[in-house]
Amino acid sequence: MWSYNKKNNRGMALIEIVIGASIISVGILAISTAYNTYVQHAFANEKNIQAAYILEEGLEAVTLLRDKGWNANIKLLSTTTTYYLTLVPTYWATTTTPQYIDGTFLRNIAITDVKRDLNDRIATAGTYDPNTKLVTATVSYFQGHGTTTRSLSTYIANIYNN
Repeated sequence: MWSYNKKNNRGMALIEIVIGASIISVGILAISTAYNTYVQHAFANEKNIQAAYILEEGLEAVTLLRDKGWNANIKLLSTTTTYYLTLVPTYWATTTTPQYIDGTFLRNIAITDVKRDLNDRIATAGTYDPNTKLVTATVSYFQGHGTTTRSLSTYIANIYNN
């Protein structure tokens, strides 16, 4: 027959409670650490998404300048100057004065000449094409412990001959 001795089991409940509380504490600590990491990444991702929209807006603004008049707005831009976009009450304009967006993001625009080869394809060497430009929008912003820079490029052409 099985006998139960109360003297040898003293303190077992206390040890079980301490072990159980330790396991629960480690679980809660792991969950809170994972949650904090998730929140940090979510806030960092918010700036990345904003930067992507600002880049896209910059290229769209240059397209609107092209539509408004190639000769007046695009052709005159130097390929050695960094430009910034500013929103005048009813239209976009370029300026050489840095323009911060929301006090955080610095967007600039670079215009590059385009050359074409003998088959009329864009190439690194060939004949200069005055009716096509490479536009690169760049946005810089402080994130974490340093500055993050993102760029987006596209070609625009003088499709309206204006």
